[in-house]
Amino acid sequence: MASSPCGGGNFDCGLEIQTRSVEQTLIPLVSQITTLINHKDKLKKTEKTLRAIQRVGQAVSVAVGRFVAVGEAIAAENEDLKDEMGLACFEARRAGTAIAQLTDVSSLEQCEGDGRSTVFSDRTGMVKAARMLLSSVTKVLVLADCIVIKQIISSRNKVLVTLEQLERVSTFQEFVQIFSQFGNEMVEFAHLTGDRQNDLKDEKKRARMAAARAVLEKCTMMLLTASKTCLRHPDCESARINKEAVFQRMRLALEQVIEIVTDTRSGGEAKALPVSIYAGIKDFKVKVEGLRDSLYCVSCEAVAAQLEALVEKTEDFTDSAYTSHEQRETIIQLCQITRQETKQLINTWRHAQQSLKAKEATDEMELSVLKTCQSVSDLRRELHRVAVGRATELLKLHSDHLVLQALKASGGDGNLEAVADYAGTLTEHKEQLVETCRLLCHISGTEPLEITCIHAEETFRVIGPQIISAAQTLALHPTSKIAKENLDVFCEAWESQLCDMAILLKEINDVFEGRRGDKKAYLSLPRPGKHSANLKTVKAAKLDAEEQTTIAKLGLELCLLTSDVDSEVERWDEQDHEMVRLCQIISSMAYSMYLFTRGEGLLKTTLDLFHQAEVLSDQGLQLCHILHSLSTQLLDEDRILILSETEKLSAACQQLQVCAKTPVQGKSAIFQKVDSSIQNTKGILTVVVYLLPICNKLIRKCKSERSCLASPQHWREKQLSTTVSEETLNGKGSNGFGVKSLEQHMATLTFLESK
Repeated sequence: MASSPCGGGNFDCGLEIQTRSVEQTLIPLVSQITTLINHKDKLKKTEKTLRAIQRVGQAVSVAVGRFVAVGEAIAAENEDLKDEMGLACFEARRAGTAIAQLTDVSSLEQCEGDGRSTVFSDRTGMVKAARMLLSSVTKVLVLADCIVIKQIISSRNKVLVTLEQLERVSTFQEFVQIFSQFGNEMVEFAHLTGDRQNDLKDEKKRARMAAARAVLEKCTMMLLTASKTCLRHPDCESARINKEAVFQRMRLALEQVIEIVTDTRSGGEAKALPVSIYAGIKDFKVKVEGLRDSLYCVSCEAVAAQLEALVEKTEDFTDSAYTSHEQRETIIQLCQITRQETKQLINTWRHAQQSLKAKEATDEMELSVLKTCQSVSDLRRELHRVAVGRATELLKLHSDHLVLQALKASGGDGNLEAVADYAGTLTEHKEQLVETCRLLCHISGTEPLEITCIHAEETFRVIGPQIISAAQTLALHPTSKIAKENLDVFCEAWESQLCDMAILLKEINDVFEGRRGDKKAYLSLPRPGKHSANLKTVKAAKLDAEEQTTIAKLGLELCLLTSDVDSEVERWDEQDHEMVRLCQIISSMAYSMYLFTRGEGLLKTTLDLFHQAEVLSDQGLQLCHILHSLSTQLLDEDRILILSETEKLSAACQQLQVCAKTPVQGKSAIFQKVDSSIQNTKGILTVVVYLLPICNKLIRKCKSERSCLASPQHWREKQLSTTVSEETLNGKGSNGFGVKSLEQHMATLTFLESK
């Protein structure tokens, strides 16, 4: 919802949908309406066909009626959206009735003799009714989503009011009473924002929401101890500073949550992420590789300027006092090599423009593009090594938490001088961690990980001074149990952030090695000895520059297919389905093979590639078994289609397996085997991309047919479950305003039986 997510106005089908629940609810409806609009003009009018059409029309009308009843119940509970929701429900009911009338064709005589408009005689009317139904249902769902947003905003407002009361309390009794209320309100807010975080489609927004919620979670305990310390020692300046920093950070986190859920900013301007080196390198390589197909469309000056901007960003590494002389020299040397290769590329490019009258690049141009991309990849690899190495060393250095222990001991002894000394050491550690998080952000590899790096950087920057102020308070009041407890809480937050940083480091390495942060387990490389029996005579080798040039286009095609597989998988309602899991594994392995063609990723030698190909073929054959099981649940035409495609998939997997296991000798033969392995993998992914939407539709259809004629009592129970109760607001209910119940109802909107 672009500008006014909760306000009035016209909601149309082109409105941006922010959440998975609304999107997943609409996908089957859009699919069925598309089928309806694209049906054959001359449908064979058999008695069986007419009965099926009438049955479906009646089921649609009944399902829409139940759906509308839920929408009207929601409208009754939300006065400010009552009119818009009521209008949308009215339009949905009218469209459902129109579809029922157009499909009321129980016999051939009735269909041909009474002159009424039917699905056969008034195709335009059916299309109009279907579109009206889609539009009105979308309005209902978006309005229901707006209610969820309003609930989050209302919850935030309650938290802010109580937060202000907590900040002004002057007695322990008053504080305990208000903090109890604050705790309940924070639990409600946590449930609402947690559900919203999981429902958001945009990965960047999910990452920002996770960061804001992490701040609120940790700050709640800090707020408790910092406030108690301030109440116990009201004249202590360090205690006041400590407390004010916690309240300020909580307010900023609450504001960030609202910015995310409403897709707006309080200042009116979007805050763009700083461009990382990884993102810059990625964009630079896209432009360079694009020269192959568009000699005349890209400015060489723009390419050179972009490289210089990249080199300038590497100064974050080379200017760091913590970067060794050898690392600094290596980075500078790689930057110079990249400059030279880019300069050679531009010269070759200009020569090609002058000498060629065609758009295809010469072999010399291809080689120059490859060398430029390789040099910038080498730079990225070195920057990754430096940043990850630095982070690993710091995590080891701080694993014993000696400085924190020394601060606790010095504060407990009332030794202000020692606290000041250790505070200086902690400040230095903080600066090292902040700078390291900034370097990790440059090489993180994805925007969500960049956001997590920025959150880690900000956390270290803020918590460091808070630990020092808490230690100073304890040193001034060494016998104070609450001051000691307060320091312990802030030290635990520091230790927790170090653990989070270790997890972040692993995720960054996963992305760099081609695993793309995939949290589902899969065998990227075979276990030692498991798949190597037939490959003992094969010598491990790497592709040279000429071979990489030859294989580059094939690798890019494989990469595009993995993106297609990932896109189709995301459309599945059942993300834990075994078919989804296997397709994700196959896609991830194929992506690693693509990275091999670029000289990147986890697969370093041709032997690694052949191992990967053999494992991928095993996963493909497992997918064939699942497809066979699915076919037994289908009718003749669908079963024949699935079995036919399964045979193609099985043949491609067996062909890849034979290719991977066949020993070869000689450079030319090994390269030919690499080419064949990638070609066969492309064949497997092509079948998978074709099968995924078909299987998704068939599985959804089977479920829909089983649930479409559920009993009225069952539907009444579902409708009653959407009522907002006190238990729901306390996080005990499943969903606050019935959006998921609407989703369940919408699953029954089956328009046509798929042929």
